[in-house]
Amino acid sequence: MPSNTRETRLQIMLDEEELSAIDDWRFSQRMPSRAAAVRKLLRLGMQAAKLPTDPKMRSSDYGVVRDDDPDGI
Repeated sequence: MPSNTRETRLQIMLDEEELSAIDDWRFSQRMPSRAAAVRKLLRLGMQAAKLPTDPKMRSSDYGVVRDDDPDGI
């Protein structure tokens, strides 16, 4: 069973559009914090699909908001 202590910090860089998308989702889901929302989104993403394994993709290709995303997130 996972403990409730969090000892590892993960830092990411987001642009304003990505941060706004996360905040909008957070508020619509009544999440208590950005961190809680990001953890929930990570869990949902890992459950929903595997990441593409194209070696030509860069970290910037995995943005939160993408023009080719049919869900708009």
